[in-house]
Parts: sequence; C-alpha cells; structure tokens
Amino acid sequence: MRKLAAVLIMVFLLIFFTTPAVDIGKHLTSSSPDLGPGSSGEEVREVQDKLKTWGYYKGDVDGKYGIGTLLAVLRYQKDIGLRPTGIAGIETLLSMGLMRLSRPGYSFAQSNVSDEQLLARAINGEARGEPYEGQVAVGAVILNRTRHPSFPKTIAGVIYQPGAFTAVSDGQINVPIDPNSTVAKAARDALNGWDPTNGCLYYWNPATATSKWIWSRKIVKKIGKHYFGI
Repeated sequence: MRKLAAVLIMVFLLIFFTTPAVDIGKHLTSSSPDLGPGSSGEEVREVQDKLKTWGYYKGDVDGKYGIGTLLAVLRYQKDIGLRPTGIAGIETLLSMGLMRLSRPGYSFAQSNVSDEQLLARAINGEARGEPYEGQVAVGAVILNRTRHPSFPKTIAGVIYQPGAFTAVSDGQINVPIDPNSTVAKAARDALNGWDPTNGCLYYWNPATATSKWIWSRKIVKKIGKHYFGI
C-alpha cells in the first residue's frame, strides 16, 4: 500500500510539474483565485507564510508555488477535511483566512477585516436578537473550534468552512458592523475569554434544526433560542 501511495503521489506531481504553463493557465486564469504550480507573487507568499506558521511548510517564503508549497497545501487540506488537491482554491484560501466572499464572486483580501470584526459579523448574522450572553456564546463556539483538531485553526477558516454558518451562505458576513454595537462588544468579550458555553463546539435552534446529526450532539445548555452542545 505504501508503494502504491508513493507511486500515485509521484504521478500526481509529474502531471503538475511537466504540464506546459499554457495548460495550467486554463485552470489558473487571471480571473480565478486558485493558486497552484506556476503561480507566483504576493498571494503565494501569504499562503506560504500561513502554512509555515502552522508547521506545514518548511521552505523559503519566496512567493513561488513549487513542490514544497504543493505538498504543504496537500497536508493542510487533508488535516482540515478539504479535498487534497494541492491547489489553493477558494475553500482552501477561505479556511486560511486569506479570502472573503464578495459580490458577485470572490476577492482576495488578506487582512482588511480584523478577527474582531469578522467574529462580530458572524455573531450578528447568527445571533442577532438573542440575549447578550447568547451572542457571546456564539462567538465562543467559533473560537472553541479554532482550538479543536477537527476544525480550521483560524477564525476566518472556521467561519468560512463550507456549509458551517448561515451568515456566510446568505451574505450577512459581508455587512460591516459598528465597533460600538452590541455584537462587536460580544465579539470582544468572547475574544477576551468569556465562554458561556463551557467549551461547546456546536449550537442550533431546536425550533428550526432539521439535521439528524446535530440532534446527536450532547446538549450542554440552552441560552435564548439556541442549544449549545459538544
């Protein structure tokens, strides 16, 4: 099995690194956010920097998408549950906190939205109208996920994980939040360590939840309309 896996990896790499640049360009166009072999520039440098910080990438942060970057992306994708392609596409970049949704497609944005603002936007979309403790609790769940091995390591990665939050799918995550608003304060309280859920990783509204899986989670407490569980 090990020999077979090694052969498959070699075939995969051979395809990528012997394919003419023009063919790669068909998939990595200037209008596409995807990064892969042949890509270069500041975006690649940012990917390398993130992966190096997290221990996946051992090479120089040189902005060149070579074999080291490819293998680092593969390992990262496998660890967080994305399809391991070695290409830093939309989902991979989102999970790294390097992209955000915009209208009508996607745009690269490394750090123009702070963790506090992004967390406040998620809380606003997910728990607007809930008691203040419930708003902090939603923020705490997101932060708890960043520390759990089953989830991405960043706030942006958790929030933009495909299908994780309604606030992303309905576009509310793109609505700027007043720093003086209640949800912004809730985000700050969560970032400062207040966790009303005592370590929960999930929350759901029992009146609207239809997923059988979410009901298999152990309920720890109820705050407002939400159940919080593990």
